[in-house]
Amino acid sequence: MKRLLGFIVVLFACLFIALSIPVYAQEEGKDVITLDEVVVSATKTKEKRKDIPNAVIIMDEIDIHESPANSLGELLGNELGIDWRTRGNYGGATGEIHIRGMGNNATQVLVNGVSIVSPSLGSASVQGVPLNNIERIEVIKGSGSLLYGSGAMGGTVNIITKEPKRDIIDAKASAGYGSENTYRLSAEHGMFAFGDFGYYLTANRHETEGFRDNSDLTHKDVSLKLLLDKGDLIDLSIYGDYIHRKFGQPGVKPPDSTDDYFVKGQKLYNKNAGSLVDRHIDKDGHTIIKVKSKPCEWLCLNLKADYTYMESYNYRRNNAAVWPKVAGEGEETWVTNKVTGTEGNLELKPYRGASLMFGSEYKNFDYENVQEDLDDTGITKSGTKTTMKYRVFTKSVFAEAQYRPCKFFKLLAGIRQENHSIFGTEDLPRYGLIINPFERTVIKLSHGKHFKAPTMNDLYWPDDGWSIGNTDLKPEKGWHTDATVEQSLFDDKLFMTVTYFNWDLEDKINWAEDPTLNGYWTPSNVDTYKAQGWELGTRIRPFKNIALN
Repeated sequence: MKRLLGFIVVLFACLFIALSIPVYAQEEGKDVITLDEVVVSATKTKEKRKDIPNAVIIMDEIDIHESPANSLGELLGNELGIDWRTRGNYGGATGEIHIRGMGNNATQVLVNGVSIVSPSLGSASVQGVPLNNIERIEVIKGSGSLLYGSGAMGGTVNIITKEPKRDIIDAKASAGYGSENTYRLSAEHGMFAFGDFGYYLTANRHETEGFRDNSDLTHKDVSLKLLLDKGDLIDLSIYGDYIHRKFGQPGVKPPDSTDDYFVKGQKLYNKNAGSLVDRHIDKDGHTIIKVKSKPCEWLCLNLKADYTYMESYNYRRNNAAVWPKVAGEGEETWVTNKVTGTEGNLELKPYRGASLMFGSEYKNFDYENVQEDLDDTGITKSGTKTTMKYRVFTKSVFAEAQYRPCKFFKLLAGIRQENHSIFGTEDLPRYGLIINPFERTVIKLSHGKHFKAPTMNDLYWPDDGWSIGNTDLKPEKGWHTDATVEQSLFDDKLFMTVTYFNWDLEDKINWAEDPTLNGYWTPSNVDTYKAQGWELGTRIRPFKNIALN
């Protein structure tokens, strides 16, 4: 009852704010897909859709607003070539994005160009990304290792957050309540406060008790973007966010005939949940500073510095005897990742139709894993605490050249040299060809090398009695090739795309039981993986407010 009363108070407060602050209409979004849509993530420069060699998906604020989706995964799950999966049906279940049949660890997920992929897991859970903070999403299919390094094998998802708009005051608040004591509160506000300085602030809270025992979730997030816009002379932005998620982990649902199970007087599971005591907490924070300057038409300079903090806490108990532990025993685990990065790139346009980009990037990864054993009452065992700390860094240089000698075709070539502190140097080339036989027809060819270094957990996971990391692992490597035809007809009311893709992967890392290690689960490099497929998509928009995909 207290929670419900609190919800009602906050709801009226949100309505009061929404009605009392002057709100101006936002700029009208796109109604159709066109070949002239601008894409940034594919080349790190502003290019039209018809001028990049990759198949892309672009979603703006209007698309997000019109969608009934409640999460980023739901939003992208129905898009061409994307598979959205959740690991469970509880409030805090991990959400994953798979592209073209590759695993979630082959998708590089970025916020404002900075990776939010966990260095320890090698993948990003997109369930925690708030939709009301997103202005635009760009999905670039195919190898992205040239520009984004390790992990960008199946594709890259770049989430571009909202920023203030001149002469527009954004102020929105919303609240919702549903079954299982579920509620959502959200608010956002942005404007140019004075002169060339503006800000955009978002905040969200989401709670649910879940429809199963121990499936509750409490989610809180806040973000702030500060912007100093002096036009081409200088564009300075500072972005920060913090996400806190606390939830239960009920595990698989046992058969309905399952009786309540107790250990030392504590109920560990019942017919509704495989675990009544397992818990998890995630704390993620990011800070990004960007400076862009275009002093003349043929020169553009971009600088970026970022810091990421990820802390994960896991409380797990065995609901049955699992050697070497008895029923009720378990462990607490704290995994902390700290990532510091800097990047600079220089774009040159020496003459009409030609573009050159040179860049350099440095990333430092600090990893800490702390574990403590629990007895069969859930109390920590003295003398069992272990702490492991490791550091990895990468230094990269990359270059990309684009040339359009005429309106009928364009060439692209680039290479990245990534120096990994453990695995040495890797050269990552990419090639592209764009053919424009007609004004509204484009044929795209892309071929690029990709690689993915083993994660911190793959390398250094401590011996917990049933699993252990492997420091002898090798990086995954391969090539990704695709050919795409895009056609726009009837004043862009009809858009069609067809793509053929082919990728391979050598030294795929897989966790499995190793009989040579007394049944321990450990990662190893296995055989080559290969896949090929077709993507066919159509969007018809006969009228402004009606669309069919």
